[in-house]
Amino acid sequence: MQTEDSRTTSYTTLAAGPGYRHELEIKRSRFITVLRRSGTEEEARELVAGLRREFHDARHHCSAFVLGPDRTIQRSSDDGEPAGTAGIPMLEALLKRETAPGVTDLSDISAVVVRYFGGVLLGAGGLVRAYSESVSASLELAPLIRRSRLRICSTAVPHAGAGRLENDLRAAGLVMAETTYEDRLTVLRVAVPDHAEVIAAATERIQQLTAGAAALAPEGTEWIDEQVA
Repeated sequence: MQTEDSRTTSYTTLAAGPGYRHELEIKRSRFITVLRRSGTEEEARELVAGLRREFHDARHHCSAFVLGPDRTIQRSSDDGEPAGTAGIPMLEALLKRETAPGVTDLSDISAVVVRYFGGVLLGAGGLVRAYSESVSASLELAPLIRRSRLRICSTAVPHAGAGRLENDLRAAGLVMAETTYEDRLTVLRVAVPDHAEVIAAATERIQQLTAGAAALAPEGTEWIDEQVA
């Protein structure tokens, strides 16, 4: 569980995995894009380091990454390309990617574009377009997921009534989390979207089911992955 909550309660990210690759050829230059889910700066930089080893003979290994539910960490590198022609366009492609109509919330993602120079100069404008297009085209193919923050709430009830209450909570559509057993009480935990109105509705539901005998106490939070519809 996390103890510090972000302002954002859900965002879009890349599905976990070894990475997703896409290649474009533009005026004989090869642009190999690798996307990977990254939760920390260290993970993002490890991706760059690994691709430098794999594509050791490439001229450039440009990168950009966005981290955190609120997208507070944003970094980019031109890696020898003219300033502003690679890393920033890649970062903008990540930041401006629409995950739903009018929604730009992609985060926890790293992008590296490996370039093999083909002998034809693209110019500053051509490089900007090439690096931006490389990332955008890769995002079109990469599997994306929603990452949502759930609030864990607990209620303590006598052992005798715990099983029935748990069944009632499941029937009401609440997601059950961990259950623990104390001397005289069973502590049931539910996971609900971390919104005040949802928590209030869950609290009211438990009071209805127990005739006011049980209360719901908010605890910590945890993030879960959900498939994008």
